[in-house]
Amino acid sequence: MIPFKISKEEVNALPLGQFEGEIFLVEDQEMVEEVVEFLETQSMLGFDTETKPSFRKGVVNQVSLLQLSTTSQAFLFRLNEVGFPDSIRNILERETIVKIGAAVHDDIKGLAKLTDTFYAKSFFDLNDELKKVGFHNVGVRNLCGMVLGMRISKAEQVSNWEANTLTEKQMRYAATDAWACLEIFNKLRSEGYLDELF
Repeated sequence: MIPFKISKEEVNALPLGQFEGEIFLVEDQEMVEEVVEFLETQSMLGFDTETKPSFRKGVVNQVSLLQLSTTSQAFLFRLNEVGFPDSIRNILERETIVKIGAAVHDDIKGLAKLTDTFYAKSFFDLNDELKKVGFHNVGVRNLCGMVLGMRISKAEQVSNWEANTLTEKQMRYAATDAWACLEIFNKLRSEGYLDELF
């Protein structure tokens, strides 16, 4: 049985886990097209974004990184380097590809600021949807604890996502967030917890 609530202490007592698959850092236009071609063949993707934190009032940074993940591969698009190309936008607007994330409204709002028109379609927000089926605690960290039985590190969350070179830790963190959303969805769906939503 998957619990519907979890305390901070319970999360902290769990073993640390992370995405162990392949990570592809997409920093140039040529690679964007190559990766997009592959992603277009997927029916479901884990989704997340990262933004360089601003520690000054009134300063808001643009989305720096977009993460899209399959169960074994994570693709990190450095939007501060490649912009927000139509080909990437098309994936996020495509109805046949379900993008699974947590608290996706803010991510979508951030991405919309990078372009004139953006119609995000087929997003599944774990935070919103899982409350409907009885989960008391949501958010990637809590859900990883309850559903996947592991604790994910949030240490890199407020690091500089526009650094010239992203560290291995940053990339692993970013990949884990998107991948975990997909894993949580797949496990809950296969065990019947999402039946009433579909």
